[in-house]
Amino acid sequence: MSAFLTNEKIRNIAIIAHVDHGKTTLVDAMFRQSGLFRQGQQVDERVMDSMDLERERGITIAAKNCSVVYQGVKINIVDTPGHADFGGEVERALSMVDGAILLVDASEGPLPQTRFVLQKALESNLKIIVVINKVDRKDARSSAVLDQVYDLLIDLDANEDQLEFPLFYAIGRDGVAGTAPDQLADDLHLLFDAIVREIPPPRFDPESPFQMLVSDLGYSDYLGRLAVGRVVGGKAESRHRLIRIDADGNHRPLKVTRLQIYEGMDITPVSAVSAGEIAILSGIEEVSIGDTICTEDAPFALPRITVDPPTVSMLFTINDGPFGGKEGRYVQSAKIRERLLKETLLNVAIQVETTGERDSVVVKGRGEFQLAILIETMRREGFEFCVGRPEVILKREDGIVKEPVERLFVDCGETFMGVVTEKLSVRKGKMMNLSNTGTGRVRIEFSIPSRALIGYRDEFLTDTRGTGIMNSYFLGYEPYRGDFPSRFTGSIVSDRQGHAVPYALYNLEPRGRLLIQPGEPVYEGMVVGEHNRETDINVNPTKEKKLTNMRASGKDENVILAPIRPMTLEQAINFIRDDERVEITPKSIRLRKVTLGLKARYAQRGAKK
Repeated sequence: MSAFLTNEKIRNIAIIAHVDHGKTTLVDAMFRQSGLFRQGQQVDERVMDSMDLERERGITIAAKNCSVVYQGVKINIVDTPGHADFGGEVERALSMVDGAILLVDASEGPLPQTRFVLQKALESNLKIIVVINKVDRKDARSSAVLDQVYDLLIDLDANEDQLEFPLFYAIGRDGVAGTAPDQLADDLHLLFDAIVREIPPPRFDPESPFQMLVSDLGYSDYLGRLAVGRVVGGKAESRHRLIRIDADGNHRPLKVTRLQIYEGMDITPVSAVSAGEIAILSGIEEVSIGDTICTEDAPFALPRITVDPPTVSMLFTINDGPFGGKEGRYVQSAKIRERLLKETLLNVAIQVETTGERDSVVVKGRGEFQLAILIETMRREGFEFCVGRPEVILKREDGIVKEPVERLFVDCGETFMGVVTEKLSVRKGKMMNLSNTGTGRVRIEFSIPSRALIGYRDEFLTDTRGTGIMNSYFLGYEPYRGDFPSRFTGSIVSDRQGHAVPYALYNLEPRGRLLIQPGEPVYEGMVVGEHNRETDINVNPTKEKKLTNMRASGKDENVILAPIRPMTLEQAINFIRDDERVEITPKSIRLRKVTLGLKARYAQRGAKK
């Protein structure tokens, strides 16, 4: 057995942080200072947020790769999402790296998603470098945040080596870092030096044959399917004959048509790739994340990437309403199913299961936010379909029904503590910890069922007048905690097709909150508002004022309606009840009943009673 060697010319690192702690901005600064962009070149901010949705929401959704060169050493950087709903992306990304930069906000400190991603990094035994970012904030508390980082690492059973981490303070936006909050260098060279010095270079056996674990997939219109992964051992050249080992251990022969590597933000063709490099192989017809690509002579499979199981499921169906097919390009169930199955190839955390019905499928994911992002992406691609209410996936163990439970962290003003605690206790939440920072704000920890958080976020923001912050991470499965009401209001449902009339809407305003504007098309069974009471109410939003040829004693008043705030996709998904659907088209988001006909709904209600 030959001794292991190291590839000193390469370092592979992931950048992990909570949402909005500045990791994508820091990567931008690393790009600029590594000489990747020429002087005066026009560059977008947040280069790594390449998806439109990422730019709009200011979050990272998909793990992406890039590289910078510093003093002759190539640093492959993987930008990981900071949201637990995209945990599948995190687990994939960490399989390609030897170390991680943990980025923490100097004011907010380590938050739940930081914990989630850091736990995965420690389990993978990665070398950690800690960077406390945004030290220029007025409310920065760097020393307290450092104590919290130590507490978190100890809580996650970090070993002594991981506890002795290199520490830096930074302002990612300005591209500066230093060893103390008041001693920042003019650039990031100290951080670059630490990456080269502290992150171990990739180790490999010089005599081992070629092996690569597929960690990511891509698609090119010219090259077809792309397999992305880290080369664990050996060397591969283009036109090489290799084999792919799938989940069942089957060997499939393949021929690599082109080899590529990351250079900056771009992909560059190369003649060969060696151990430690993150490579992109094209010419592979069928490949899944977790497959091993190796030589025919030594067909040994590497350990597959394991992903936490999905906790939320959602029903996707065709749009069978009266307006079906008017606004979308793809409306057939076969097209919708094909698109969802394509998503499972690229996203390990999503699963698709067929139901007994031909026109519907069940999609399972990490959380309703992940599914909402998938729905929004499909909507922008021209798909038209309906989705049901998100439901948590229950398990039965030893005859006991168990449900997913989360640890919820709430940061709010002292004055809102009462209403938040009351609402969460109704939803079967248990308070685990309460700390008052002395700044007029409190931090409360709850253990709460995952289903209790579906639809609660908007209510929480209303209760705390937009000043509260809530974050959660998945704890595990616990015995079912019992039922609770998810919504205390009914729906205002249209009883006919037509266009909404201001006069009718004006008379409906006292009944509840309206969701449609005057002139909007409506149909029988469409939800046009939220009723003040628990029961549903059927109304006619198309009713016009009866005019006579006799002059009325009262003059006609100009109807002024309260402004309507259109529902976002997440709000709509969280708002609906079990007997309702969200109709999604590229142009509209509508709420509707599963059974549209008024008489059919009455018959169903009678049958239930």
